[in-house]
Order: sequence, then C-alpha cells, then structure tokens
Amino acid sequence: MPEEELTKKEEVKKSRAQKAVSGTKSQDSSSKISRTKEKAKRHAKEFRDEFNKTIKTAFIAAFGFLIALVWRDLITEYVNKISESSPVSGKLISALIITLICVLGIMILTKLLSKKDGEKK
Repeated sequence: MPEEELTKKEEVKKSRAQKAVSGTKSQDSSSKISRTKEKAKRHAKEFRDEFNKTIKTAFIAAFGFLIALVWRDLITEYVNKISESSPVSGKLISALIITLICVLGIMILTKLLSKKDGEKK
C-alpha cells in the first residue's frame, strides 16, 4: 500500500505540474492574441488615417483643377482681346501668361506647405 500511496502522490504532483504548464501556455497564447489584436487595431487606424488623407488630397486636387479651368477660360478670353492688336500669336501669349501664373502658384504653395511641415516636426 505504501507504494500505491507514493504513486498516487506522484500522479497528483504530475497532474498539478501539467496544469501549471498548461495554464502558462494558456496565458502565453492569450497574451499573443491580445498583442495581435492591438497590432491589428493600430494598423487599421493607420490605414484609416492614410485613407482620409488621400481622400482629402483628391478633393483638393479636384477643386484646384476646377479653379484652374475657370481661370484658363478667363485668361484665354483676355489674351485673345489683347492679341487682336498684337503681331504675336494669341496662343503664345496665353501660354506664357498661364505658365507664369502656375509657376508663381507652385512657388507660393511650396513655401506655405514647407512651413506647415516644419511646424509639425
């Protein structure tokens, strides 16, 4: 009987040890799952932020394109009136004026955007 008692005690010890190990494994897997969930949430937030930024940029570009078309019509009409008395072709004058306006606009926007980027950093 004493041998049977020893084996029962050993079995109890083994089962307790196995439960402790399996509990640790369970905690490890649950912490991995929670880390994975946090990582997924972080990536989803980054994606959402980047998506919103891209949509805003697309709308701004669309509005800018619309504004450019309106100004183009106005400038073309004005240049045509001026070019009637000029020996130089109206399209050449129109191209030069539009190029000058666009280059100035690009320079101004570049300076404004670089100042904003400097403030963010």
